[in-house]
Amino acid sequence: MTLSTDMLAAFVQVAEHLSVSAAADALGVSKSVISKRVAQLEQAVRATLFARSTRRVALTPAGEAYLDFARSALRAVADADERLRDLRQALSGQIRLTAPVSWGQHVLAPLLPAFLAQHPAIEIELQLADRLMDVAYERIDIALRMSATDLPDLVATPVARLDWVLCAAPAHLARAGTPRQPADLPAHPCMAYWRERSDDAWLLQHADGRRETARVQGRYHANNPEAVALAALAGLGVALLPVYVCADALADGRLQRLLPGWTPVTKFGHQITAVATPERMRLGRNRALLEHLRSSLADDTAPTA
Repeated sequence: MTLSTDMLAAFVQVAEHLSVSAAADALGVSKSVISKRVAQLEQAVRATLFARSTRRVALTPAGEAYLDFARSALRAVADADERLRDLRQALSGQIRLTAPVSWGQHVLAPLLPAFLAQHPAIEIELQLADRLMDVAYERIDIALRMSATDLPDLVATPVARLDWVLCAAPAHLARAGTPRQPADLPAHPCMAYWRERSDDAWLLQHADGRRETARVQGRYHANNPEAVALAALAGLGVALLPVYVCADALADGRLQRLLPGWTPVTKFGHQITAVATPERMRLGRNRALLEHLRSSLADDTAPTA
């Protein structure tokens, strides 16, 4: 007997609800239809998938092993249907997107209205969060991350460059002097927008490849780069920041870039990476959004040294 998506859907619904009645309600069919489809599936795979009694339904070991396959198969069929729809008509559907809060506000959010204007049948749900969301469990289409952590079963592709800078306000430099090399940093109160003991060591790389570590200290700590930038503007010390947060202040002189020739090396790396399951990455609307972001950020796609 040939497998069908109806059999797989009936099996998955019974497995998730542990109830034939609830599965029937979820799929809008009768209990007898659900029972028939599950029986057909068991016959096709030559295994008993449920242990049944008058009061309850439970997965057998074979059923537990088969459940992930059934879910994956149904997702693959749904994704294939979406791809075919994409080929037949204008891109449509919902894109669930997540990104770090600060980068999402400064860089990502301003780029999305133009994409939506180009594709009026697409809907975007943007969730800004600094935690690493589980893209499969939380049904995320694309996760934009500072970290390029290699995760199993996910596809990662670079989207934009992420530059870092050491900077301080002229008032602080007039008072405390201007650091000329990494070894000068411990004499200044220093601020970054993450806080772990290991983060008191700032690693910097020179254009010639040399690396030096400075042990820094400071009295102000925040988990948000805008808060650190405001503290730097107020003259509280030297800040290590992503350039997108302080570009305007650097351009108009309210902050000064420090240690020219040296690049901060942070645990976040030097690029924004798009992460998705292989199925989500292949969908036309998701590919179109990534291409829009890459082209809009074309000047920022190459990582710095």
